Amino acid sequence: MIETRHWQLAHGRSLELGPQARIMGVLNVTPDSFSDGGRYVAVESALARAEAMLAEGAAIIDVGGESTRPGAEPVGEAEEQERVLPVIEALAAHGDALISIDTYRAATARRAVEAGAHIVNDVWGLQRDSAIAEMAAATGAGLVVMHTGREREKLADVIADQRLFLRRSLEIARAAGVADAQIVLDPGFGFAKEPAENAALMARLDELSDLGFPLAVGTSRKRFIGHYTGREVDRRAVATAATSALLRLKGAAIFRVHDVAENRDALCMADAMLAAGKEREAV
Repeated sequence: MIETRHWQLAHGRSLELGPQARIMGVLNVTPDSFSDGGRYVAVESALARAEAMLAEGAAIIDVGGESTRPGAEPVGEAEEQERVLPVIEALAAHGDALISIDTYRAATARRAVEAGAHIVNDVWGLQRDSAIAEMAAATGAGLVVMHTGREREKLADVIADQRLFLRRSLEIARAAGVADAQIVLDPGFGFAKEPAENAALMARLDELSDLGFPLAVGTSRKRFIGHYTGREVDRRAVATAATSALLRLKGAAIFRVHDVAENRDALCMADAMLAAGKEREAV
């Protein structure tokens, strides 16, 4: 059974991880994201999409203002903030949903937390702008620290490379005073990884448990799913849900997805299987 943890978040919030899989719903307020670019750039449409995902079972809404797909054009800090801050403010005013900001910029992360975000999701693992760690230490925000293979030479073994990169990220976090209870690690499926590397990472995800932190995963609609299934990006919900269930059995706690309902159902079944196994062990 996956160990129970209480993830410390900003604004005095926390989230229990372990007994129940937690879903992080993707809310891209960008014109060029790989699967839903342009759909939710208006605050009203973004808020409606967030409400729908929460109703379907999302525990967290992850707001992103810059596409991280391969080849995407970077945006400036000011433009990123113009996209995300009104949405975060609207979400924070609308209810008590947990809000994540998907950014690698410390200034955007700080303003997002001030606007009501509870979590910072950094796809560069604190290694593009290490000041994110200092901001998290000061605010108590939760941190999703992601592995990436971009702009660096990777080790041949996928797990060895995970450990090399993530241990450096953890050094940055601890040097800044971030508490372990604030940290979740993400192996970064699809970020400069070939299909076979992603499949190997799925098969061996449980080996990352020795790092001692809860794991978040984001396979949703990724290119490697299309490679194996032959499906276009808008027809990968079923295969994504399959990866979520498999990764739950390998120890993942949080699942960043576009299609909440399908993944919720798959994860309910994985959780039922895990609970049944725990009951048998207790006999």
